[in-house]
This record gives sequence, structure tokens and C-alpha cells, in this order.
Amino acid sequence: MIDGSPVQPVPEGISLSYGFIQLYQQNDDAVRAELREGLLDEHPWISPKYLYDALGSKLFAAICALPEYYPTRTEQGILQENMRAIGKSVGRGVTLIDLGAGDCAKAAKLFPALQPAQYVPVDISVEYLREAVSALQCLHPQIQMNGIGMDFSGSLDLPDEVRREKRLFFYPGSSIGNFTPEQAAAFLGNVRDACGRDGGLLIGVDLIKDPGILEPAYDDAIGLTAAFNLNMLQHLNVLLGADFRPNDWRHRARFHSGHGRIEMHLEARSEVQVRWNGGGRLFHEGQWIHTESSYKYTREAFLAMLERAGFGEVRCWTDPNNWFLVCHARA
Repeated sequence: MIDGSPVQPVPEGISLSYGFIQLYQQNDDAVRAELREGLLDEHPWISPKYLYDALGSKLFAAICALPEYYPTRTEQGILQENMRAIGKSVGRGVTLIDLGAGDCAKAAKLFPALQPAQYVPVDISVEYLREAVSALQCLHPQIQMNGIGMDFSGSLDLPDEVRREKRLFFYPGSSIGNFTPEQAAAFLGNVRDACGRDGGLLIGVDLIKDPGILEPAYDDAIGLTAAFNLNMLQHLNVLLGADFRPNDWRHRARFHSGHGRIEMHLEARSEVQVRWNGGGRLFHEGQWIHTESSYKYTREAFLAMLERAGFGEVRCWTDPNNWFLVCHARA
């Protein structure tokens, strides 16, 4: 099932065109080294990509349905309200490259307007993506699909199976906010290079707003985001051979106005000794592990970043509250 739609049988005479390319090969030694570096830092941190094991991906999909989590429904409203204009700006027959595809539901809603010749969902959570694309192919057997398991944050070197014609990179949900502004600028430059001559980018951007709206989106009343954040500790136990106990920690989220970002942390409830293979650390009561930042932008600042990355003509759409921005930028 994708986005509530039951999987239908493939019509007679139509064969599926689905493949999966595994580019991400986890280097266990490098992962452990990165995790140890972050945990032993003066100000402990862990990359947000480690939030997304199989359970983490499912929890995030559930977060997107929460009343407090405005980005998903606001972005979907913008896309739905302006689908015809977006389709006209982008054109049909694109190579739709979905970065951080997750359950593929957001991109699937673009299919009627864009009529993609090829759909290329990309995600680091390989098994979750594989299941989602397999189900989606049954719903849209006319579209060639090539799922790719890769970490696109460092490289966008796509395999030859991905068409070079009319590449449209789709990066929704304001995931660009997980990068620092410097990292975001470099990433957008990589996307521009990968677009080719006739490509483009369709991206969602969360705009700066009242902290009273921002903070509940990352600290909801039923504690789903807390469970998502705390699940990272279980993932670290697997990756690092650690003995984190989630009950020893609490979820914290706050808007840091000086940096223009939401910060998510895990805070030690009391003094706790954590051990892992080859080491460990004593965390004091109240000490934080920084697990995610989500930067928010003004419209002007983000458009300037797109221009510096080498994009040309940009069209933008927003919601009535000016909470969220969707941009189509031509390469």
C-alpha cells in the first residue's frame, strides 16, 4: 500500500520495468569511527542520517501525519493547489529523481502532472525503499522505475541506468534544512551539476516563523517525535555495540533564533555511563547529544542561494500563511 492506495494487479499485457541499484555499501569501520568521534566530542553530536533505520523511517512517515507537523500538509497543499502551474513549468516526460524518497508517496502525487518517463527514488534506508518502490511499480506499471540505495549527501554520481534527459531532482519536505547553510550551498551546486543542460530542481523550503509554531512540530503532544529521536539510541547500539538505554534520555527540541534553526537533542536524565566496543563515555545529568538541526530560511535568502549554486530561472509558490515555499529552478 502506498499513501493509502491498495496495490492493484498489473493490467494484462503490461510488464513491470522495475530495478534496484545498491550503491550504498556501509563501511562498518568508518561508521563506528564517525559515531565515536561525535559521542566523544566536547559537545556530543550524531549525524541525523542515523535517525533513519527501518523503524526510524516508519516513525518519520507517521510524524508527517501529525497535526503539529505542518511542513508535510502545507507543502502538499501548495503542490495540489498549484499542480497545473508546476506541471507547465516543469514539463512532461521528465526523469524524476526523488532524493530521500522514503515511502515515495510525495513523488507519486506528481505523476499525473509530470508523466515521468522514469522515476528514480533515492534513499539510504535501503530495505524500506525497496518495499515502497516495488509496491508503487504495481500501481504505475507504465513508468520505468529504478530505485537507488545511496547516501546522496556527499555525491550525486548517478549510475548509467538513470536517463540524462530532462532530469528533475525532487527534494521535498525542507530536507535541505538538515544541512548547514554552507553545506546546503555545496549540495545545491552538486545538484545543479547533475541536472545536465535541460534539467532542474523542485524543492520544498521551510520558512522562518513564530517559534510557537515551529517547536511543537518537533516536539508533538503524543511523543512520536520523541520516540523517533530516542530510536536513534537503539540504532547506535546495533552499529556501535553500545549499551544506551532510551529510558535514561529525554527528547528536547528548541528554536535557536541566532542560528535560524530548530535543534533536536537527547538529554541525559541523570548521570549515565555508556559503553561501546572499544570505549565509552560518562554523560552528566542534563548533558545533550545533538541529533538534528533544521534550518529555516527567508524567501530572499534561499533564492540567493539557488542563484549562487548556478540555477537560472526560478518559479515559486507558497501557502496563504507564507509558512512554506516550493521552488522550481531551471539548471
